[in-house]
Amino acid sequence: MGERPAAGGGKWVDVAPERLERWLENFAGRHGPYREDGLTLIAADGAEATPQAPPGAGEPATVAELIRAAVSPRRIGLLLARKGAVAAGVADGAELVSSKVDTHYVQGRTAAGGWSQQRFARRRDNQAKAAAAGSAGIAGRILLPEVRTLSALVTGGDRAAVDAILADRALAPLAALRAGRVLDVPEPRHAVLVHAVGLARAVPILIREP
Repeated sequence: MGERPAAGGGKWVDVAPERLERWLENFAGRHGPYREDGLTLIAADGAEATPQAPPGAGEPATVAELIRAAVSPRRIGLLLARKGAVAAGVADGAELVSSKVDTHYVQGRTAAGGWSQQRFARRRDNQAKAAAAGSAGIAGRILLPEVRTLSALVTGGDRAAVDAILADRALAPLAALRAGRVLDVPEPRHAVLVHAVGLARAVPILIREP
């Protein structure tokens, strides 16, 4: 589904749960037979692959357990935010079953400078606070009624914007379900939210080659 550099070397790849077994077969084909050390696969040529359970799939101890957990159906909440845009949704397996997308105006970071700079900064701060409050309301309407059915809350976009939304005390039950990874997504739109469902379900695999 995609790959990205990993801190400390190597790369992350995201693999759809339904393709995970085939991916493991291909890994063995490229690098030779492998042995398992917990969740780490160590191939004959020294290459290593360490899959992680996707959000809401628990803490499997073996690769076989991870595969079973990854393909098991579960409901996931999604909250994407960037600038004044927000998207909230609920995914049942691979299907987005409810969603809401909205945009609130927030000025950019640049200004003419001089005596108006402080006034500009205050206005932008007020707009950002209003956007966070409006976005929290959307998250509350879409996600809070489903919170008891959700196995995880996956967030994406700008971490600071997401943090500001989840700082609302009413959303504490959602914040408690928040997964650690923040998805790298553009300004939230419905199509971006649909794509994020696949990213949220994917199994991240850390690959390091000799």
